[in-house]
Amino acid sequence: MDKKKWILCPVCGSKTRNRVRMDTIPENFPLYCPKCKQETLIRVKNLNMTVIKEPDA
Repeated sequence: MDKKKWILCPVCGSKTRNRVRMDTIPENFPLYCPKCKQETLIRVKNLNMTVIKEPDA
């Protein structure tokens, strides 16, 4: 059985509308949170999420 996990918003911590499986590897994924209305770039590998920081222009 594949392990699945909801992606949580890195800003407010609420559950988003996206789920990932153990074999899913999104790179530079724009995650949108419907609760706080923020969009964040993330990378997920082995169900571990990291936030990608963009340098200010």
